[in-house]
This record gives sequence, structure tokens and C-alpha cells, in this order.
Amino acid sequence: MITGKLLVANRGEIATRICRTAAELGLPTVAVHPADDAASLHTRKADETLLLPGRGVAAYLDSAAIIAAALNAGATAIHPGYGFLSENAAFATACADAGLTFVGPRPETLALFGDKHAARTLAAEVGVPTLPGLAAPTSLDDATAFLESLGAGGAVMVKAVAGGGGRGMRPAFSAQDLPEAFERCRSEAQSAFGDGNLYVEQMVRRARHIEVQLIGDGNAVSHLWERDCSLQRRRQKIVELAPAPGLDPALRDKLIAASLSLGEAAGYLNLGTIEFLVDADTGAYFFIEANPRLQVEHTVTEAVTGLDLVQLQLQLAGGQSLEALGLTRDRTPAPRGFAMQLRINTETMGADGEAKPGGGVLAAFEPPAGPGVRVDGYGYSGYRTNPAYDSLLAKLIVHTASSDLGDLMNKGYRALCEFNIAGAPTNIGFLQNLLLDPEVRAGDVHTRFVEARAADFVAAPPHSHPHHYFPTGAETGQRSPGRAGAKVDNADPLAVLAYGQAERTGAMAASKPGDAIEVADGMAAVVAPLQGTIISLAVAVGDTVRRGDQLAIMEAMKMEHVVAAELAGIVRALHVEAGDTLWDGQALMTLEPVDDDGEAEVAADEVDLDEIRPDLAEVLARRDLNLDANRPAAVARRRKTGQRTVRENVEDLIDPGSFVEYGPLVVAAQRQRRGLEDLLTRSPADGLVTGVGRINGDLFDDPDCRAAVMAYDYTVFAGTQGVHNHWKTDRLLQVAEQGRMPFVLFAEGGGGRPGDVDYGGFVGQTTFSHFGKLSGLAPMIGIVSGRCFAGNAALLGACDVIIATENANLGMGGPAMVEGGGLGVFTPEEIGPMSVQAPNGVVDLLVQDEAEAVQTAKRYLAYFQGKLKSWTEPDQRQMRRIVPENRLRVYDVRRVIEVMSDEGEVLELRPSFGRTMITSLMRIEGRAVGVVANNPAMLGGAIDSDGADKAARFMQLCDAFDVPILHLCDTPGIMVGPEVEKTALVRHAARMFVVACNLTVPYFTLITRKAYGLGAIAMAGGNFRSPMSTVAWPTGEFGPMGLEGQLKLGFRAELAAIADPEARRVYYEKMVAEAYEDGKALERATRFGIDDVIDPAQSRTWLANLLASNRPPPPRAGKKRPMIDAW
Repeated sequence: MITGKLLVANRGEIATRICRTAAELGLPTVAVHPADDAASLHTRKADETLLLPGRGVAAYLDSAAIIAAALNAGATAIHPGYGFLSENAAFATACADAGLTFVGPRPETLALFGDKHAARTLAAEVGVPTLPGLAAPTSLDDATAFLESLGAGGAVMVKAVAGGGGRGMRPAFSAQDLPEAFERCRSEAQSAFGDGNLYVEQMVRRARHIEVQLIGDGNAVSHLWERDCSLQRRRQKIVELAPAPGLDPALRDKLIAASLSLGEAAGYLNLGTIEFLVDADTGAYFFIEANPRLQVEHTVTEAVTGLDLVQLQLQLAGGQSLEALGLTRDRTPAPRGFAMQLRINTETMGADGEAKPGGGVLAAFEPPAGPGVRVDGYGYSGYRTNPAYDSLLAKLIVHTASSDLGDLMNKGYRALCEFNIAGAPTNIGFLQNLLLDPEVRAGDVHTRFVEARAADFVAAPPHSHPHHYFPTGAETGQRSPGRAGAKVDNADPLAVLAYGQAERTGAMAASKPGDAIEVADGMAAVVAPLQGTIISLAVAVGDTVRRGDQLAIMEAMKMEHVVAAELAGIVRALHVEAGDTLWDGQALMTLEPVDDDGEAEVAADEVDLDEIRPDLAEVLARRDLNLDANRPAAVARRRKTGQRTVRENVEDLIDPGSFVEYGPLVVAAQRQRRGLEDLLTRSPADGLVTGVGRINGDLFDDPDCRAAVMAYDYTVFAGTQGVHNHWKTDRLLQVAEQGRMPFVLFAEGGGGRPGDVDYGGFVGQTTFSHFGKLSGLAPMIGIVSGRCFAGNAALLGACDVIIATENANLGMGGPAMVEGGGLGVFTPEEIGPMSVQAPNGVVDLLVQDEAEAVQTAKRYLAYFQGKLKSWTEPDQRQMRRIVPENRLRVYDVRRVIEVMSDEGEVLELRPSFGRTMITSLMRIEGRAVGVVANNPAMLGGAIDSDGADKAARFMQLCDAFDVPILHLCDTPGIMVGPEVEKTALVRHAARMFVVACNLTVPYFTLITRKAYGLGAIAMAGGNFRSPMSTVAWPTGEFGPMGLEGQLKLGFRAELAAIADPEARRVYYEKMVAEAYEDGKALERATRFGIDDVIDPAQSRTWLANLLASNRPPPPRAGKKRPMIDAW
């Protein structure tokens, strides 16, 4: 047994529980607390109380302060309880170094089981089954791949490596759930355990949560049976049972054997829990984690074994063996009956079962009692719950000798009906409903049972259950005239602390509830409109007040509230004074009403609506620093390069008065290097202008005209991406996603910024993953002028369309990265100039300057914003003359597009790339249409690799945003030959089939001349019946391949049989002529090979009528396609 003082490094009910056992063993105890937890009951249960520095949870995690407190108090041992530092190996080591006994496992055991991955590895080594999962630390990408590998219905649990107690855990049922689950788990684990590393395991959808109580002396290990913790909500247990109801004895033996194997391998000392998931359908079991500490639910094991687990902890820490304690495996006491623990939390619950922490001042805390009923709690009447800590207020434990689970449920329900807690909301009603449920009473539950049925357990009103106690005044509607809490000197910042440590006697004590203040006949009471503190009184006894006059000022939640007279009268009595804290509805003063001679006069001074108050002036001055007028040097640098400022570009893009900016006051994360004033001028908005506004508002209504805009400022650290810069990006991406807004990016900049030293560099950014996920949700437009490298280029490349100025340079690495990689020294102008990036297809639209880029962006975006209200139709008779009568003569297919479209409404994308194919946006009677056309001027219209890629990506773009597609077919087929096969044509050409065959938008094929072979099939989505309509002009001609080649191959024997060359030629030309006649569009329409042959002048009418025949697609809340290819 340990000797000397025991410091309890915890709070609330567990600290109280430990103090009680220590007292029975004759050990003096020391309690600790920060100033904001001085009213916690554990401070009154110990023999000494010491103050910790800091506030909230952080104070109980301050290991140095706790060890210092122990040494100052002369303690020889520290009991960490559970949570806080109980599983912290470094803390246990520090205790040993300070000569203090740590009541718990050895540091190396804490480190082993604190690392969930290491624990899984140990389990595998000793043959204990584990869930399939990934090693820690796991990245989001790896977790996504693992989830997808599980197939349909697969799910994973994201877990903190250092987690425990249900913290740092989130399920993910789809890849879309993973990013938020990762972020929430990482944040929670970092806050609770100081380690944000995560891993994932396959999730068992219907699982029982069974844990085995392990006990060891460092040499031998034993067990104290199992507990069932399946009744939990969001991985937080709410009801625990011992032993596990209905557990197959053979399975129990396996779980215990597995636990003992792990304990032996770890050389376990003290208490711990080995936790398993048991598949409720198959009976398979899996080790999930070990908790090397005392568990919250240790109470039910105590109830069924008759052992004091805290006492055992202290005895083991003092060096006693299992043999000496009589707890070797052959002497483990058998469980007696059933025990259940119910966690009483201060919380409110919505109709959907969602719980939120609640609080208040307890007007009553009357726990139940009787044989087999135990309550571990720290509530008392007058206690103000503290939102800085866990919402667990008490644990109700019931025990029956019966082996019938229903008897245990009845006892627990009765005890809940006796539990009187008033002044703060609790989950008692929820638990009562839960215990009455037939499935719960039968033990037919799993870990997701409560979440699935939570709304049912909330639905029954609390008054539907009996209350076996007298209600308090708070529950009957009566109010106390006494002060709310004790009165202290509010001017003294240490007054609250002094009150918390002093005895509650004399003038300092809080007043007790009593009779309400009686108001004499003919008098009127002025009452407090809310709970708060009197700051000042504006009247004295005998004063006459008019209706509306100020009587007092009260403060609540750091806000001041004026109490005004509701009637005219004479103040006859004051019942409060400045500094009093009052309940809502408590009497402040008594008035004798008098005749009202009018409202209190308002000051006659004119209000200057143009006056700028100092607080507003400070904000406006700060915002003005961002304006071009106040940045002449930055403007001059842009003028020198012939470029506009970032704000000039944004103002040109966004309709006047519609821009809402996000983060304009942000500066670079360099406060450790530079002063604020320097950063205000050096890094306005941290080099990134972000916001939402209206684009083309003169053409389209809200919300169709709204878009998100993000523009890097090259005058701020060369447009690089800093910490705050990334956070602004992430925020705007979130806003854009929520609003499904088009996104416009001005991408000029140099990538990552190494000079941001605050927070240790880049932290918490999700920019690239989030940006990529926007693809296909709404149109994304990238604009670049000047230099754009690395991270900026990565974002630009993920946009649907890239608009670049002639002076742009674009690459995945700038000169410094190229040189750093040992690849040579180059100027920025030598990397990715437009002479390279336009012909290779990276740039969709090449323009002269930023002004043209902005106008082009507005024009492009308009195709996706809606239908134009007015248009002009070209003379369609021109269509009859575009394709020459000479079938061998080349023509300009762009003229077909221009004449068919509304005037001035054609925008061709990637004109310099994949020149065998033309991809354009146009309008028909104001409606946007995508056009994919073979270009007979290049390779005769044959489809090559670049042309196929260009067409396939354009079809994805149109399909993602519900833009119908017109194919203009004039192709001799897919290009052939040994050279073209070096370009991987087989794969590239196949993209057209794969994409076109999966289109969901209406699409149409118009054959202007040649429709040969696989090329024609590719232009029709797989066959001529796939489009909504397939028609041809009179110049159309069809064949399974080029007719000449077809005849040479098909009639080779016949031709070879003609010996005379001239006769052979005549015969061949005759067959060619017949083949062309047979392949004419008119002949094919006669056999219904196509839908019709039309007058070219009717092409626009044909398409307009078909477009009008299609119902608009149903509204959608998310993406239609997973993404749009970047290539």
C-alpha cells in the first residue's frame, strides 16, 4: 500500500470517488482546481485544496503545475482518475522522475496502448483479431482509397491514435463524409490528447461493444469479467451493464483469453480495459483498443464483484501482488446478478435526438437511495454548472441479485424517477424512455441503436414519468427574492476566487429562497427583466419618474440592459443595490403610480447621421489601406509591366455595389518577424482578394448571376500562398460550395510562401482537396496574366477553362524550383510561355490583356447562367452555300457554327490545340448549346488523339452543367497509321465513346458531309440512334470506312481478276460511283438509317424545336458528374 499524501489530479465525481476510498484507507488527499472550477464539489471532499494556474480543461492538463502542486503539498503519489492526464506516458514518466508514485500502468504501457496503431500491432502478434484498417498516421487520401476498396455499403471509423473515451472518433459512410470526419477528429484529438494523428478501421454496422476489465501486478494478469457498453450515442457511452446480457459463454471465454494475452504481452500493471466489437449478426469479435486506466463505468464491475477498484489501484501501485490480493485467475470472484450504470448529463435534446450541453444553477440535487442504488456525482443545490468541462453530472448505478434483465431495468427506472435535479436540463427523461423500450429491456441492442432511435426516446414528454419527490420552487414557477448567487466585491478580480475558497458564512453567503416580496395595495413592483447584476441605480426613494425614464442598468453576459419605467410614479422603496445579482422577475423597487404627464422627452440634440464614431473610423481607416489610392508604389509596379491591379480586375468583373469581401483585414502570418504596421502596408488582405458578387446582372437574375471570386495580388509577396491566405481560400471554397456558385480565379502568383512563420508554417489548409472537389459542382474559370507557378498553377489547372494573356507564363515550378532540382537555370519567361501552353491545350482562351480576359470570362460564364431574353438570327439561307458541291473541296466549318448560332454568340475553346476538332459554345434562341465539330481543313476531319481528348473533355463540361450538345459530323474516320499510334490513339479515341455514351444531356448529330467508319460513330455517341435526332444535309455521305479503301479491300479478288489495267480502272471507278450513290444521305434516309435529310437553311429551326421539346432537368442539390477532367 502506498503511504503519505495522495494528490488527485482530476475533478468532479471521479475525484470525489477517489477521495472517499483514500479516506477509508487512511490516506490524506489533496484536491486541485483552477479558479473557474472552485465550486466543484471535489474541492470539499479532500483534506487539502490547491489552486492550479490557468482555466478550464487546460489547467487539468498542465502536468508541470500538477507535479509542482504535489511536491508543494508533500504528496507521495498522484491518482489521475480517468481522462485528462490518466493515459499520458510523459506525465507518468515525469511523476517517476519527481519521486512520485503514479497510480496506474507504467509509462511504457501507457505509450504502447496510447498509440492505437501499436496496440493493433501487438494484438496481431498475439493472435487477437483486429478490424481491417490502415496504419497510423493515415492521410485523407489513403483513408478514401481504403473506404472505396470496401465496396458498396462499406464504412470506416476514423480514430485518433492517442484517443480514448469516445473522443477523436467519427464514422464515415461515404468518401464525402471523410474530410469533415478527419478534420473533426484531428481537432478534437489535438485538443484532448495533444496528438492529432489519425487512423481508420473498417466499421461493423451492427456491433456490440464489449470490454474486459483487466488487472495486473506487472508479473501476472487476471480479469474481473466483462461489461457491455453498446448503448452509446456518437461513441459516448450512456448506459453500461455488467456482465454483458446474453453473451455466449464460449464467446466470453474467447474475449477474456484475448484480453489476458494482450495483458501478458504488455507486462500489465494496475487496472485497464481491453475493448472489443462483436458483430451482432455473425458473432465475430475484433479488438479495437485498450484503455490503460480506470474506466468511467468501473462502478458496475464493483457492484457485481463486491470489489473496490480504486482501492485495488492504490494497493497495486503500492507493490501488492495479485496473489496477495486473492485475485489470481483461479480466484476471480464470479459476478453476482446484474448491474447497470446510467450517465446523468446536463444537456438539452432536440426533437431529432441531437444533444447539446446545457447548464444552470442547481435548485435541487436529490439523488435516489436504497439497497442496490448508488450515485457518484458532484452536484449540490446552488451549484452553477460550468460549460468549460464535461457535461457528466452524476452516475446512477443500480444492482440486482436477479438474473432477469427486466428486473434491473425496473430498478434503474424507479431510481431515475426518484432523482430530483432542478435548475439545469438533464437527460433523465431520455434515459427513462430508453429503459422502457422493449428492445433495450430484451438486451437486443447495438452501438448505433440509440442514434437510430434517439428521436423516439426524446418524443415522450418528461411529465409522462412519475416523480417520486416534491418539486422545487424552480419547477413550480415560484421565484426567490434572494440574490442569484453570493454577493462579492465586483471590483476585486480575486473576489470570486476568494469566495470559492472561503467558508460560506456571514455576509458572504448566498441568500436562500424565501417568500416573494409583497407589494401593498395600490403599489406597483418593478422587476428584473432578466437574470443579471445591477450595475447602477438611476433613482432614489422619493424620486418621481415618468414612463420611459431610466431606472437601473443591469449586466448579463457582458452586455448592459436598461431597465425603464413602464408607468409614471414615485419611488417608494428600493429592494436592491448596485452589485446585486438577481433572478429574472425579482423585484427591484416599488412605485406608487401617478398620472402620466407624457413620455420622457428625448434629447433635442440633432443626430448627425454623417458622424463617424471612433470605432468605425478605425475600421474604415484599416480598410482604406487596401485601396489602390493608398498603394501608389504597388500600382506603379503594375503599370510598369502593363498590367492592372488585383482590385481593378475584380471591380471590372463584378457588378458595381454587389461585392461582399471575405477577410479584407487579414495580414500575413508573419507577426513573429514583422510588426503589425509593417504587415498592414506590406501584406494587405494577405495578398488575396476573396468574395462573392454579381456577374452579368444586367442579363440574368439572382441567384444565377452570383459568383465567388478569388484573386491573388502579385504585389504582395509575388502572389504567393501563405497561411492566412490558404485559410481565406478554404473559407471562400466553403462559401462557394454551400451556394453552388461559379468560381472565378485570378491565379497570378508564385506558389507556396516560405516566409510565414506564425503557427510553425502551413497548418490546417484543405485548399487543394477542396478546390478539386468543386469541379463539376459549378463552372470554374481561371484567369492568368504574368507569372503563375507551383500551387497557383495547380489551382488554375483544376479550373474548367483557363483564360490567359499573351504575357503569361505558366508552369508547375518556377525558376527557383527548377534550379533547386538541378535541372538548369532559366528565366521566368522561358518557363511555360503562351507559345507553348496555347498549342499544347493547357490554355483554352488566349487574349491580349487583362481587360480582354475579364470580358472573356464574363462572356464564357454567361453560357452557364441561363437563357438570354433577346437575340438576333442570321440569315439561314447562307447555310446552303457553305459546303461546296465539289465533294473534294475543303470548307470552313466554323461558318456553319456562326450562321446557325445567334449573332455574336459563338465562343471557341482551345482553338490552337487538337485542331482536327472544333469545340465551341453558341446560343440558339438565347439558349446555350455546346458544339463539337470535325474540322475538314485539318487531316480532312479525321479524329486524332488531341482532337479526341479535346472533344471528350468538352462533352464532360457541357454534361456537368446541363448544356445540350450538337455534333457536326464531317469525318473520314479515326486517323490511322504508325505515326499516329505513337500518340496512344487507341486510348484517346476511346474517350469519345466512353464520354458520349454516358451523356445525360440531350445531344444531336448533324452530318454536313462525310460520315465514315468509327469516326462517324464517335460523333453520334456510339450509333446513329443514340442522339435525340440524327440528320444530314444533302451533301452527306456514308460508309463503313473511306469508300475507296472499302472497295479496294472488299473487291480485291474481283479487281485482281481483271488483267487489263485500263479495264480494271474503269471497273473500279464504276464501283466507286455506285458506292457514293448508295452512300448518299438521301439514300440512307430512304432506308431509315438516319432520321431525315434537311435543308441546310432549316438546321437552326430543327435544333431550336428539338431543344424546346426537352423538359428542363430537375433541380439538383449537388454534382451531376464526379468531376470534369483537367485534360
